[in-house]
Amino acid sequence: MDIEEDIRGLQLDSAEENNGVVHPEDPTHEEMEKVNETEEGAQDEILKPSQQIQADPRGKDDKASAAEHADTQDEMEEDRKRHLNVVFIGHVDAGKSTTGGQILFLSGQVDDRTIQKFEKEARDKCRESWYMAYIMDTNEEERVKGKTVEVGRAHFETETTCFTILDAPGHKSYVPNMISGASQADIGVLVISARRGEFETGYERGGQTREHVQLAKTLGVSKLLVVVNKMDDPSVNWSKERYDEIESKMIPFLKSSGYNVKKDVLFLPISGLVGSNIKTRVDKSLCSWWNGPCLFEALDAVEVPPRDPKGPFRMPIIDKFKEMGTLAMGKVESGSIHVGDSLVLMPNKAYVRVLAVHRDDDKVRRAGPGENVRVTLNGIEEKDILSGFVLSSPEKPIAAVTEFVAHLQILELLDNTIFTAGYKAVLHIHAVVEECEIVELLQQIDPKTKKPLKKKVQFVKNGAAVVCRIWVDNLICIEKFSDFAQLGRFTLRTEGKTVAVGKVTDLPVIARA
Repeated sequence: MDIEEDIRGLQLDSAEENNGVVHPEDPTHEEMEKVNETEEGAQDEILKPSQQIQADPRGKDDKASAAEHADTQDEMEEDRKRHLNVVFIGHVDAGKSTTGGQILFLSGQVDDRTIQKFEKEARDKCRESWYMAYIMDTNEEERVKGKTVEVGRAHFETETTCFTILDAPGHKSYVPNMISGASQADIGVLVISARRGEFETGYERGGQTREHVQLAKTLGVSKLLVVVNKMDDPSVNWSKERYDEIESKMIPFLKSSGYNVKKDVLFLPISGLVGSNIKTRVDKSLCSWWNGPCLFEALDAVEVPPRDPKGPFRMPIIDKFKEMGTLAMGKVESGSIHVGDSLVLMPNKAYVRVLAVHRDDDKVRRAGPGENVRVTLNGIEEKDILSGFVLSSPEKPIAAVTEFVAHLQILELLDNTIFTAGYKAVLHIHAVVEECEIVELLQQIDPKTKKPLKKKVQFVKNGAAVVCRIWVDNLICIEKFSDFAQLGRFTLRTEGKTVAVGKVTDLPVIARA
């Protein structure tokens, strides 16, 4: 009881001191010793309870902060703008890189000083009109030749959407790179030059306008904005007749390529070099007949099918490198990825752990379907990863096969060739590029009824549809088109030309299991 009274006395003294009360008498030496003994005893008695008191709130705080963090994450996910990948396609010199550069400048991604530097560099090369393209074409080879070689990548935002621009090369020598870009895209911007002679060159047989449209449709680009560029050119001068002529020629071809022109295609005139009708609608003094949207408005209005963030995880690897660990780069096609996830890399069945996720330049805790990400992995070396490998859920990994059944549409074979068993080509499916061979033609499809013909088929010609069995040298990761469309559609190319497009209809029983 004496100890309790002394402690209470100390507390009262302390309270009085805090209130500014001054004691006239100082404590004696004996009282000081008594106080010291009292404090030591009190500390010994209350040490364990205080530890418990400290432990309990910390546990509650951890739970509360974890719950609060989860709520914050959910709110951020809800508030975050939707993300779309836009691939710019079209014939060489149509103005894809210039239009992409203008978009970045108008959306504030590039400052005036950088533009002035590019203008000077272009003048020094006697290529004054190329300066906007330098924003997208970053390496010296592309700037000297004026041709995009690799798929350029950049980001910009509108009020409702975050866009990733994929600037695909237009030259026929770099079509495989264009395929890589289009395979990552949600929507396409087909850039057509309105300049006299340039549209005709791109549209004629052998022009890349036609091939790019067919490839884009095959690779899953379901929505297409057709921008008629260079409308400010002196040979065009914003002519409605020229615009209508291009539109009337393109519509039948787009229909034959599988596009629903009324629902999935939108035409609009622009000038990529001066920026007309890109961020804001074109001035009526320039183009009195155009009453439609500008490019930014059209991009914002595009609706793409919803994706399943809770489906089995699928991310084809398009690139890998070593930077503070093993990094893999790709687009999430299905499911979601979180820091700490355990995944399996197919087809080599390597189990890996996700250490970090980067979306664009931002480090994030999770990423959902449709997003381009860089993932830091633990449990595998960079040399053991190849383009076309697929990160997938361990519970439901993607199939790895050397043979599959497909529905093929023959486009245009090389001269003096027939499509039969033994035909060899290069297969492009998501990020996979593999040599393949047609093992067997199973059925020919009637083009009118879309049903298989009873007659056994030995070979087919241009324009035919056929079900066949295809064999590849190495294990590849694919899915049935009906299960995962993006991982089940492909093209066949030979000698630099696209000869057929198709979709995977069946996989071996072992692979499905």
